[in-house]
Amino acid sequence: MSSTAPSPLHLAVALEGTGWHPASWREPVARPGDLFTAGYWVDLVAEAERGLIDFVTFEDGLGPQSSHFLDADERTDQVRGRLDALLTAARVAPLTRHIGLVPTVVATHTEPFHTSKAVATLDYVSGGRAGLRVQITARPNEAAHFGRRTIPRIEAYGDPAAQDLVTDLFDEAADYVEVVRRLWDSWEDDAEIRDVTTGRFIDRDKLHYIGFEGRHFSVKGPSITPRPPQGQPPVTALAHQTVPFRLVARSTDLGYVTPHDIEQAREIVAEIRAEQSAAGRAGEPLHLFGDLVVFLDDDPAEAAERRERLDALAGYPYTGDARIFTGTPAQLADLLLELQSTGLSGFRLWPAVAGHDLPYITRGLVPELQRRGAFRTAYEADTLRGLLGLARPANRYAAPAA
Repeated sequence: MSSTAPSPLHLAVALEGTGWHPASWREPVARPGDLFTAGYWVDLVAEAERGLIDFVTFEDGLGPQSSHFLDADERTDQVRGRLDALLTAARVAPLTRHIGLVPTVVATHTEPFHTSKAVATLDYVSGGRAGLRVQITARPNEAAHFGRRTIPRIEAYGDPAAQDLVTDLFDEAADYVEVVRRLWDSWEDDAEIRDVTTGRFIDRDKLHYIGFEGRHFSVKGPSITPRPPQGQPPVTALAHQTVPFRLVARSTDLGYVTPHDIEQAREIVAEIRAEQSAAGRAGEPLHLFGDLVVFLDDDPAEAAERRERLDALAGYPYTGDARIFTGTPAQLADLLLELQSTGLSGFRLWPAVAGHDLPYITRGLVPELQRRGAFRTAYEADTLRGLLGLARPANRYAAPAA
């Protein structure tokens, strides 16, 4: 093994209810009675911040959680219901200082104008630590909540009609992100004058119509919220295959991917980089984070036993798109550094049981990575873009400086 220290990793944590395992709420540390309190989420994010984590993501959706991919279920033995991700992040923001806050927004049935001003507001409330995770939904029952359109049920993803539907939903998400980004730029940074003497609060010439006209949206602008402190809060998305890979490549600052081994990680990174080049963004920074569900304990056997016990409580083995890691923090550190060699710049870890596995990330994995020179020992920036090494972008509508 080379003695050269690896490049510092970025780490994020995906927060979902009491944890990602469907039986996690039944663990003694789970606090299911606190799920719908602000204090519960503040405690989780504070723990992540103690571990110097880059950012946390908050899950969201437009229908109750379900054990089925496309349908609602009638289960009563799993967590159902959640708080709004954006509002939760806004509540947590004043009680944290450094960690990034990245709520999920479902683009399929929401309006980019609303999302633009909500995330801009979060960026102000947090002092420049907001991000956005954009997501689609193909669930017919969620479309029924809004009544604006119907989404046909996907019977098999290999069908051409299903591929066309999914492609259209991701194209819509790309337009959604473009509208959001333009609205963030619709106020120049110095549009507000706030001069009491002259009575001029705003320079109207520095507010811009975005004039977006597309197949999915027609938005005039400008926004009602001034340009966010970061200029452009980082946009992120999860991708499992080619069509969502294209969304990541052309529209985001950071993509979450789900490789299960080294070879697959290399293939995914290569495909997204090729799509990024095809989209004309080859010179732009684009982080790729590997997603892993984690069961962490001091003894690998304990982690494996805990997973088996939770699977038994759920009535089936828990699986998902992301790789499931079961073992010790040191073993996880080995795996992350191995996967980093494929071109991934960071990882988003999904605690199987939030009350158990999140502290093992912050108090076990992080110190292990620090000992190896692979993770920060203090926050080095005050904004999420800064933590991710992303420069603050120029405003597309502002005249170039002389």
